Amino acid sequence: MKPVSLAFFWHQHQPYYPDDVANETLMPWVRLHSTKDYIGMALHIQEVPEFHCTINLVPSLLVQIERYVAGGSDRHLDVSRTPVDSMSVEETEYLLDNFFMANEQSMIRPHQRYCEIHQKRRIGRDSAEQARLRFSNQELRDLQVWHNLTWFHELLFEEDSDLREFREKGRDWTETEKDWLLEKQREVVGQVIPLHRKLMEDGQVELTTTPFYHPILPLLWDKKSAREAMPDCTMPKATDRYPKDAQKHLETAVEYHEKLFVKPPQGLWPSEGSVSQDILGMIADNGIKWLATDEEILSYSMDHIVHRDSHGNLHRPELLYRPWRVGTEKQPLDIIFRDHGLSDLVGFHYQRNDPHWAAEDLLSKVKEIGQSVASIDPEQTPFVPIVLDGENCWEYYSDGGVGFLRNLYRQAVADPNISTLTVSEHLAQHPPTNNISRLFAGSWINHDFYIWFGHQEDRDAWDLVHLTREFLVKFEERGSASKESLKQAWKELFIAEGSDWYWWYGDDHNGGQDDLFDELFRRHLRNVYTLLGELPPSILFEPVSHFERPHLHTHKQPQSLLSVKVNGRVSFFEWRHAGHYKSGSERGTMTMVTESAFTDIYFGFDKERLLIRFDTRTNARTDLSEIEEVRLRFVEPYGAEIRIPCATPERPLLSIDGKTQTTTATAAIDQILEFAIPYQELGVKINQQVHFAVELTRDGESLERLPSEGTIDLTVPSTDFEMQMWQA
Repeated sequence: MKPVSLAFFWHQHQPYYPDDVANETLMPWVRLHSTKDYIGMALHIQEVPEFHCTINLVPSLLVQIERYVAGGSDRHLDVSRTPVDSMSVEETEYLLDNFFMANEQSMIRPHQRYCEIHQKRRIGRDSAEQARLRFSNQELRDLQVWHNLTWFHELLFEEDSDLREFREKGRDWTETEKDWLLEKQREVVGQVIPLHRKLMEDGQVELTTTPFYHPILPLLWDKKSAREAMPDCTMPKATDRYPKDAQKHLETAVEYHEKLFVKPPQGLWPSEGSVSQDILGMIADNGIKWLATDEEILSYSMDHIVHRDSHGNLHRPELLYRPWRVGTEKQPLDIIFRDHGLSDLVGFHYQRNDPHWAAEDLLSKVKEIGQSVASIDPEQTPFVPIVLDGENCWEYYSDGGVGFLRNLYRQAVADPNISTLTVSEHLAQHPPTNNISRLFAGSWINHDFYIWFGHQEDRDAWDLVHLTREFLVKFEERGSASKESLKQAWKELFIAEGSDWYWWYGDDHNGGQDDLFDELFRRHLRNVYTLLGELPPSILFEPVSHFERPHLHTHKQPQSLLSVKVNGRVSFFEWRHAGHYKSGSERGTMTMVTESAFTDIYFGFDKERLLIRFDTRTNARTDLSEIEEVRLRFVEPYGAEIRIPCATPERPLLSIDGKTQTTTATAAIDQILEFAIPYQELGVKINQQVHFAVELTRDGESLERLPSEGTIDLTVPSTDFEMQMWQA
């Protein structure tokens, strides 16, 4: 078998958070991800000089990094810098409301002082106003520090003894020490772009780009392209095409990339992997040699091939694991297609497994792909692209992904059956020999544009962009504005064309700050009018978002006590008033394409027991036949775990803090999987919070976690629970 060409392609992106007209930035995520993920991912690559990969840097992210290096700030940083003895009530409450924005399990609980302050805050039970009076100035200062410190990458502590000593102190920092950390943070942010430039110059990394403010290019070019994957989708009121805007996003991206990195980009990750046949000529005209998207786009671009399942997966490895040509002789353009199953393993599943095993498992799957291709065409060099966000998943790894990435990179370069390459390196050695006559219009999520176009809120937002753009075009035609004012006004419009605003509209994603994203989107449109000395229309002051988002994880709570016989048989009436979690309903910054084994989880109580039901796609006994255990892992009560063996579900195991205990818990599997455990054995009392997540395991390794982000939360009911619910 020929060595497999393994092409990791990390996509680094954040929305454009600054309001340049008001000169303020309301969100800290570029700064915090810079000191954690952007610097950390580059340092990991630098550790293994033989390892090659591709990193995509979105221009609007790079602009924001440069802004911080030049002394820019954001609301969180302003509050971090404020001496606690001079903080206003408003600033103190902002601190208590916003400085726990990190993964609790991996970024708060491991640090004693941060965890202590987090518990004292009583998030979800007390308002910031109620909590403020019980915090000392020292606790508030330590919170300022920990909020920033927990977002430093672990490799930085390994190489910087001063930073390591600072963290080891753990508490009781002074204002001077806090200021030292914030200056250290600025220094680290300043290293991000130079380190990427060095990795590129050393030949380890290929740097690619994305249209400047991350728009969905096919929709800018022609909104009706959405109907290729969604023939019946509703259109906005205005269906005008904006090909000049699409061209501008791409042209300025290439120019800016070349300014920072000297060399123009060869590759393009079109925003959200969104492609169409119509935009290919424009991409080639801007000097791009190759682009990437998802495997389902390949599948739907080859309708003459019938080896595709109902989810669009193409079961032809010799076709998927190779590059293709989509351009013409006059406009040559190559394209690669990501393996979304392998990409989801890194993004969602390996975080709960032993890092050495996870690295071995991924590489063994890559080699299996190589063997599969070789069995069909021994002359073909298998090419496996793994493409995903390089920032969002690592906070769900207990060590920030350090163990996994170190093992992965070192094992990959040591394996003679694998060759880690940049995409351009593979294309130079193995140029595509097959053409795709017409590229299907769609994105990396379900081969369509539903996320950014399928909700009424999305279409309302597109119409607001059109309204503002029409005003801008007419104003420009009048010739009464300065070139600089028009340039800034167009910039604000281009920002509003970015995909990120539409990501949060509708009911399919919820990040807890959706209203703020809505406000920022409309603020950018209002800025167009403000910059030109005109009053914005009143509609731009009205929220686009009308969908109620009561909780980050959209599970509903139990409405009544349940009466359940644990037998694995479906009974509508037994679970009618249960709480309900729908698989995938917690989607926030990340989206998993592969499907979950469980479709639904129902949960609730009777007078003595916690009750949980798991539904699968067809029949639980069959669907879970290859699953070893279903594990319930509790954040509250902390340290509790229940293991339900799928082969013998009637013998569940309960452990508290790693010690197995006897239990009268019961489970049964048939049409569904049902489980019950007495409160007393679980160690919870009336009115106590219960937070749990579910894992599916095989051979001791975690295959899946639900929810993929956070936990299912509920409260042990009191004796008058049903009366309270009836009165409510």
